[in-house]
Amino acid sequence: MRYLVIGLGIYGMNLSTDLTQMGHEVIGADINPSNIEAVKDYISTAYLVDSTDEASLSVLPLKNVDLVIVAIGENFGASVKTVALLKKLKVQHIYARAIDELHEAILEGFEVDRILTPEQRAARDLSNEMELDTAVTSMMITEDHYILKFRVPDFMVGTDYSELHLDRDFDLNLVAVCRNEMHQNIMGVSQPRSRTYDFHAPDAKVVQGDIIVVYGSLKDFKRFYQHLN
Repeated sequence: MRYLVIGLGIYGMNLSTDLTQMGHEVIGADINPSNIEAVKDYISTAYLVDSTDEASLSVLPLKNVDLVIVAIGENFGASVKTVALLKKLKVQHIYARAIDELHEAILEGFEVDRILTPEQRAARDLSNEMELDTAVTSMMITEDHYILKFRVPDFMVGTDYSELHLDRDFDLNLVAVCRNEMHQNIMGVSQPRSRTYDFHAPDAKVVQGDIIVVYGSLKDFKRFYQHLN
């Protein structure tokens, strides 16, 4: 796919380079020459452009990309004006970054395809990791419901999966279990590889290091955290 990323600060630059490494064509744009200089060798093209100026914005290949991502965060006014001009120029698909609730509410009024909230997500993941004392991957399903992927707490180890009763005790749904298995590569070196594990089997037990995927509401996850503590 072909992406245009407007705003090449830390977030925009990392997004652009990651998309490039995945094999996509990325065009970048920023008003700051130092940001252009930092990323120009890692993406297809980088434009020095003031995206709040309609004439300057029109220079960008807006009609020749699959998606425009407005990654501007700190400059609230520039972000909102850029999105407004993109809508005026009839750009079909827009993602936009929001740094707070007011910013998000204004962007919702423009009916962009998706609003990105990386700071809020990072803070939420960190708070979950601090509660569970392990790395956590999260996905927001609705404002109040999430899917969390994390290593099993110590108190679960040795228990039959059929006796966990997360649904009964916490209204949480166990969706999947991943377990590391040793695998030999072509050089004969053994390395751990994560695979899904059938936790429905009658003799399936929780093993130290198992990774579980759980769905539930924020309220119910909080009850689970309180139980852990």
